Amino acid sequence: MTKGFRQNVFQGRSVLAEKDFTAAELEYLIDFGLHLKALKKAGIPHHYLEGKNIALLFEKSSTRTRSAFTTAAIDLGAHPEYLGQNDIQLGKKESTSDTAKVLGSMFDGIEFRGFKQSDAEILARDSGVPVWNGLTDEWHPTQMLADFMTVKENFGKLQGLTLTFMGDGRNNVANSLLVTGAILGVNIHIVSPKELFPTDEIQNIAKGFAEKSGAKLLITDDLDEGMKGSNIVYTDVWVSMGESNWEERVKLLTPYQVNMAALKKTGTPDDQLIFMHCLPAFHNTETAYGKEIEEKYGITEMEVTDEVFTSKYARQFEEAENRMHSIKAMMAATLGNLFIPKV
Repeated sequence: MTKGFRQNVFQGRSVLAEKDFTAAELEYLIDFGLHLKALKKAGIPHHYLEGKNIALLFEKSSTRTRSAFTTAAIDLGAHPEYLGQNDIQLGKKESTSDTAKVLGSMFDGIEFRGFKQSDAEILARDSGVPVWNGLTDEWHPTQMLADFMTVKENFGKLQGLTLTFMGDGRNNVANSLLVTGAILGVNIHIVSPKELFPTDEIQNIAKGFAEKSGAKLLITDDLDEGMKGSNIVYTDVWVSMGESNWEERVKLLTPYQVNMAALKKTGTPDDQLIFMHCLPAFHNTETAYGKEIEEKYGITEMEVTDEVFTSKYARQFEEAENRMHSIKAMMAATLGNLFIPKV
């Protein structure tokens, strides 16, 4: 009789890509993140993972993802253990499958931030515990939970809004925004040079979801067409981790900088328009990269101007904080033995 009361549609599931979840499941995690944020602000404990051990695997360096997973785990009562690129041997001295089996015998959950999506999938297949994708070259699901949580926090809804991503349309954030928006019924515009359009495979996945949700998708290199009617304007760095083709990207993407002129092209009232960025952002020359780009190419701002970054439209720091709350919701839902029989 009591067995049925332990039901949880998320328990034991890995979070590897947004396409593995329904709109209702994603909305539940987003709303749960907003709930846990309210508990955190009110100082109400929520130790759903008391006594659990969490492995944090980082092939790629990180500020927000590492900080978010660490604080989320501690808030939930779990113990996080960081394993950086010098601590793990995925595919080098030890196969990813062997690593998965070892870690799965010691830890209750595994976060993975690395290059290959296939490594995340092998960890999930062979560890026997939930694996959470903190970023791969293909997908960034934990960023999406925070992003759409931020959108809902600002607008009170998701369906029917229009989010425009401007920049490198082939990177993991653009992929994830296109597919997640399509699942959730959010209109997604990708405004990018043709050379950097999302792959046909990603576009086809998104189109399949959009047919069900009613989301309108637009991939274009025309700024006027792409920016029109946007509620959320989103950008990311022009060169992703592991890439080094700065000269090519600066040349290609300078016309796609998010500046005040671009925001005006939306035609959206100020109270219905926000700017988002997953960070870090090159909006001035206060970084080593920023100074190097200024010396080489004579520009002091890249994907977003400092004027937009510090404007009333900017929500990137709320978005960054929401990484913690949304990751907490995901971890608790998939590992916390909560009662979630359906969504």
